[in-house]
Amino acid sequence: MKAIAALHEELEATEGPASVVLARFVRSHTFPIVEGDTATFFYYDGHPLDGVVLRHWVFGLSSDQPFLRLPGTNAFFLVLQLPHKGRIEYKLEVHRHGERRWLRDPLNPRQAFDPFGSNSVCPMPGYREPAWALPDPHARQGRITAFKLSSEVYGDERRVRIYLPYEYHPHRAYPLIICHDGSDYLRFAGIKNVLDNLITRHELLPLIVAFVDGHDRNREFGADPRQPQYLVDEVLPAVQERYRLLDDPRARGLMGASFGGVSSLFCAWNHPGVFGQLLLQSGSFVFTDVGEHGRGPLWDPVVAFVNDFRRDPARIQARAFMSCGTFESLIAYNRALVPVMRQAGLAVRFREAHDGHNWIAWRDQLRDGLTWLFPGHLWMTYD
Repeated sequence: MKAIAALHEELEATEGPASVVLARFVRSHTFPIVEGDTATFFYYDGHPLDGVVLRHWVFGLSSDQPFLRLPGTNAFFLVLQLPHKGRIEYKLEVHRHGERRWLRDPLNPRQAFDPFGSNSVCPMPGYREPAWALPDPHARQGRITAFKLSSEVYGDERRVRIYLPYEYHPHRAYPLIICHDGSDYLRFAGIKNVLDNLITRHELLPLIVAFVDGHDRNREFGADPRQPQYLVDEVLPAVQERYRLLDDPRARGLMGASFGGVSSLFCAWNHPGVFGQLLLQSGSFVFTDVGEHGRGPLWDPVVAFVNDFRRDPARIQARAFMSCGTFESLIAYNRALVPVMRQAGLAVRFREAHDGHNWIAWRDQLRDGLTWLFPGHLWMTYD
């Protein structure tokens, strides 16, 4: 806010065109301007505007955050107070000549990508991008291979990608994780970098990861009984035919985010004793105690399953790492499941972050999750 106050004073004092002052202000600052726990968003492109609105994905904060106009100018700003360790993804809605256009913040080069494109990113001072998630030239590189699987369950052909650690040897048996939305984890969460780095540092056991994708993703992952059958009766045997796996449920895991988290838990529920480790990120674990869930028919099987799960959580016979962002509407559901699972005797570790429902938020929790489920020889944990 100090920067905007100083800009306002300079504009009032100048006798020249405001555009010169505004252009100098843009050149001399990094946007958004972060001062303590306050972020100031700014928009100026030199052309007349009707208004600017911040579009974000922070649950609990109105999604329509209108900017204020600097008096006598076509510059707009918005001041928000955000958590010190927070990170938000956003877009700007620019109103001009009666039209509204969504765009990334042209003054902010930081971007995060997802299957729908990209968003601008505002990291607060306490947020740090984890070094273990970035490419490391000293890390021993695993490799990605793939095979095609003719699925009788779905009646089509599907590709399964496989991560093999650098240490992979065909005569050695390895733990396995089956990862929902595998292509997105590889592309948007950089999970190969994470695996390479953590295994190189001996924080994570060398393991095999099978990356699977859905063709009708939301329906297949939304507590659809075909998906557990596909994973247990087709994917798991296909991986076992090609690679040696440890014959122990504790050495087999499932993971996924959002509906992928639902599918992972649903599979463990339908096939107890097959997978002993679960990594559930921002699981869409919507349930009801009374009334309707109000999220549309796609969610009906999800709500029915989670309601059943809450009545008998011990049935999954698995340890679970769960993470969720405090900026998500799903945070309350995830928080509510943790004591239910612990009271049933399940080992659960739960982590929250001041972030939203996005791939970087999920990436940032992978170290805690993977190393708790499959700790390497040099990994130490403290509760």
